[in-house]
Amino acid sequence: MNDTLHSIAVAGSSGRMGRMLIEAIAAAPDCRLSGALDRADSPALGLDAGAALGLHTGVRVTSELHEGLRGARCLIDFTRPQATLAHVEACESLGVAMVIGTTGFDADGLRRIDAAARRIPVVLAPNMSVGVNVVLKLLEQAGRALRDGFDIEIIEAHHRHKVDAPSGTALKMGEVVASAAGRDLARDAVWSRHGHTGERADGSIGFAVVRGGDIVGDHTVLFAGTGERIEITHKSSSRATYAEGSLRAVRFLAGRAPGLYDMHDVLGLKD
Repeated sequence: MNDTLHSIAVAGSSGRMGRMLIEAIAAAPDCRLSGALDRADSPALGLDAGAALGLHTGVRVTSELHEGLRGARCLIDFTRPQATLAHVEACESLGVAMVIGTTGFDADGLRRIDAAARRIPVVLAPNMSVGVNVVLKLLEQAGRALRDGFDIEIIEAHHRHKVDAPSGTALKMGEVVASAAGRDLARDAVWSRHGHTGERADGSIGFAVVRGGDIVGDHTVLFAGTGERIEITHKSSSRATYAEGSLRAVRFLAGRAPGLYDMHDVLGLKD
């Protein structure tokens, strides 16, 4: 095996994000697809992982974890929490690094990932987009500067098939802004408004969710003050940005010590 190649397995390989990842891997000269995982009831089982894209990868889609991870140095996973946690267990036992873009984990799931990261390197991020992670850095600065005299609202929109709300990215934006502004998101978040709500509570952080059509992902954080407002917005027009960010995370993990990393580590945005 060429040691300069990043051997990558993809979970959820026949889904929208899985296909985008396979296409990105095929186009990257320093990457190769080593495995393609999918559900046991997937109609893609046994087919070439690139068939839906008109590509021949030589890799067959499988539901067998150890078969799909054979020869992989890293698994990219954008599936569902339950599936991802099963993949975490397998990768930990096999010594395979992970890039996790799955969202919707509960506290126990996050603890299990953290425990696995003591044995394997893991990048966990609610959004792999380079642009989104630069926005998170900007929000940290804005949260500090606009902590007094500004109301904060977070609005996100995604396609009609997304199953969790608010999005993991919106929650991360809320966490970043709350921390920078000296607020507690668990205490100050307002998840919905209906009926006679009364005046806005000081220090609250509101969330609004849109689901419809084929929206890839739009996020806006609104800082509304007296006589002025600031909006920091990121809009995704293609999942390709998540795929490219994921490959940057794979390259970052190569030779990295076990640990739990995020995209700010990958992009060198940590202070």
